Amino acid sequence: MTRAGSGDMMIEGLSALSALAPGSSARAPQAQAPSVEGMSFEEALGQAIGSAVGVLQASEAAAIQGVEGAASPMKVVESVMGAQRSLQSMLAIRDKVVSAYQEIARMSI
Repeated sequence: MTRAGSGDMMIEGLSALSALAPGSSARAPQAQAPSVEGMSFEEALGQAIGSAVGVLQASEAAAIQGVEGAASPMKVVESVMGAQRSLQSMLAIRDKVVSAYQEIARMSI
């Protein structure tokens, strides 16, 4: 998806939210069948995890090359920082999933 496309989607989302604002005469849209386009949550999560694992493996390989003297210290540092960002992202996603599970568990049936 291009940058312009994502901006358009954000604007469409904002206009949809503004239609639901208090005092707005617009009514909430009726529930529609989910769109078939795009990937499922499971696919997106799997792709994110796969990407994070790939970054961690590349970082490990760069660190080993750095110890052997085959890679520059700058490359090793960049690789380790990328691995740290990926790990922090995965931890944030894990925390959100656990929080959502706890919210669902607290709901009364």
